[in-house]
Amino acid sequence: MNKPDFRFGYTFPAIRGIQAGREYFTSTCKLRLISKLFLFDEKEAELTAELRAQRTLNRARVPEIANYIVNNPGDYVFSALTASIDSEIQFEPYGDDGNASLIGLLRIPMEARFIINDGQHRRAAIEEAVRQQPALGDDSISVVFFVDQGLQRCQQMFADLNRHSVRPSKSLGVLYDYREDRAKLARVVALKSEFFKDLVEMERSSLSPRSRKLFTLSSLYYATRALLQGYESKGEDADVKLAIRFWETVASHIPEWKFVRSGKTSAGEVRRDFIHSHGIAMHALGVVGNSLLKQPKTKATWESQLSKLRSIDWARSNSEVWEGRAMIGGHVSKVAQNIVLTANYIKQELKIPLSPEEERAEKAYRGAHKKRKAAA
Repeated sequence: MNKPDFRFGYTFPAIRGIQAGREYFTSTCKLRLISKLFLFDEKEAELTAELRAQRTLNRARVPEIANYIVNNPGDYVFSALTASIDSEIQFEPYGDDGNASLIGLLRIPMEARFIINDGQHRRAAIEEAVRQQPALGDDSISVVFFVDQGLQRCQQMFADLNRHSVRPSKSLGVLYDYREDRAKLARVVALKSEFFKDLVEMERSSLSPRSRKLFTLSSLYYATRALLQGYESKGEDADVKLAIRFWETVASHIPEWKFVRSGKTSAGEVRRDFIHSHGIAMHALGVVGNSLLKQPKTKATWESQLSKLRSIDWARSNSEVWEGRAMIGGHVSKVAQNIVLTANYIKQELKIPLSPEEERAEKAYRGAHKKRKAAA
């Protein structure tokens, strides 16, 4: 077997480290070189899963990540790529002792192949972002290099790198997101509203039975986003005031929410017994509110129309209404179709016309509901 020729190849300034008895090297790479070094292997993508070292590339994810870079060229952030090198490598330290022995030049022969263990979607997104904005090519990303020890080791690295990765909850993502306008809006509503203050769980996206919170920030985010969908913004402050005014008006017509606010009942009891404090109802109320905000000015005010919320029986025991709409088999379900059907019911109670799409969903629901009753 021919020895690799290190005179012709890639040279990276690098730091050498030891992990589990194996050498690895940390370096940086210009974004414009990422697509040239870390090639996407179409042939490997066609192999069965057991013969690949990576998951297949989900191209639907790439535009979203690329847009994130392009739209935020001054403050995007990416974690390191992790790659294996299927070749011998040569490390030339700057010195023999101490830190100098850990810092040096990593030489990789030209014929070497780089296999991405973690970060293939980032790689594809970087390629697309640089294509759209070539100036981004001068930016760099950190890369962690391992020496490839075969398919089994690459597969194990992929499994290990993803074993403990946990996405942050949606609520925490909204709380820390200063980039998206609707995330900022939901956060401000939760903190400034006299009603919502101290009743919104800001970190978790699910509530335990003993939680003293009545809502999650993620539920408020999706509901407020639905409320203002397609509504002409009059500025951030105006949007905040409108959202707070809407939700506090809703709250004034749901007695159980006020009981929790005043301490007369616990949040856990209300969530257990009623639909209205669950994410699906919040989202549906946002959809209903959106229709009210967009209605002609000749109609009654949306505040007065919301007073009819008092006539709705929100109890989960009211299965005649909520089963198949907000619940499936007695369990709250927040799939898109259930949000539509829940919003439909609220709209009908508030005498708000349904859109053609909502009418079709309602017709299908009634047909299925009639069949269930006949079978029972």
